Amino acid sequence: MVLGADTRATNGPIVADKNCEKIHYIAPNMYCCGAGTAADTEFTTQLISNKLALHRLNSRREGRVVTAMTMLKQHLFRHQGHIGAALILGGVDVTGPHLYTVYPHGSTDQLPYVTMGSGSLAAMSVFESRWRPQMDREEAVALVADAIKAGIFNDLGSGSNVDIVVIAKAAGEIEVKVDVMRNYMTPNVRPAKENSYLLPRGTTRTLSVLILIGCSNSEGAHPAPP
Repeated sequence: MVLGADTRATNGPIVADKNCEKIHYIAPNMYCCGAGTAADTEFTTQLISNKLALHRLNSRREGRVVTAMTMLKQHLFRHQGHIGAALILGGVDVTGPHLYTVYPHGSTDQLPYVTMGSGSLAAMSVFESRWRPQMDREEAVALVADAIKAGIFNDLGSGSNVDIVVIAKAAGEIEVKVDVMRNYMTPNVRPAKENSYLLPRGTTRTLSVLILIGCSNSEGAHPAPP
C-alpha cells in the first residue's frame, strides 16, 4: 500500500504553508491522506485515531481498515458536509490491503487506485495511463510520486514537496511495516538567479533635489513667520 501527498497549504490565493504534512497517522497499520480544510482533516483523523486506539486496548487486537473507514464516514455524514475533509484511507490488516476514499458528506469508494483534492484530475491521468496490477514496491512508489508531481505542476492549489508512506506486510509475518518518507521528493526547489540585479550607484541620473526643513512649535516659543 503506497500513499502520497503534496505539501502545500493555501489560504485563498496565498500559500500559507509550503511544507504541510497531509498524510496523517490513524493506526500502526493504516494512514490517511487529507484534502480540503487543513484543520478539519487533521482533527478528524486525530479523533478517529484516538477511537481506534481505545478499540485496540479494549479488544487486544489490531484494528481493521474497514472499521476506520466506517468511523470516518459516520462522523462526516453526521455533520452533513460541514466538515471539509476529503480523505484517502489506506492500510493493511489480517484480510489484506485496503484503499478507500471518504468524501466530506460521508460517501465512500473502494478502488485499486484513487485520488482526492484539487490536483486529483492531473494525478488520476498518470494512474490511468501507467497503473497495472501486481506492481512491485519501486514501481508503485515511482508511480505515486509522478502522480503527485503531476498535481503539483498542473494545479495552483498543489505544490512544494512529495510525501510518501509505504505500508507493507510480508507473507507469513504478523507485524505490519510502515515506511514514512517525509519530503521524499522536492521538485519545486527555487533555482539560483542567472543574473545579478544590483545596479551600481549613479546608474539613474538625479534630475533635482528638494530639501524640506520643518520645525514644531514648543510651548512658549514664538510661531514661525508665514
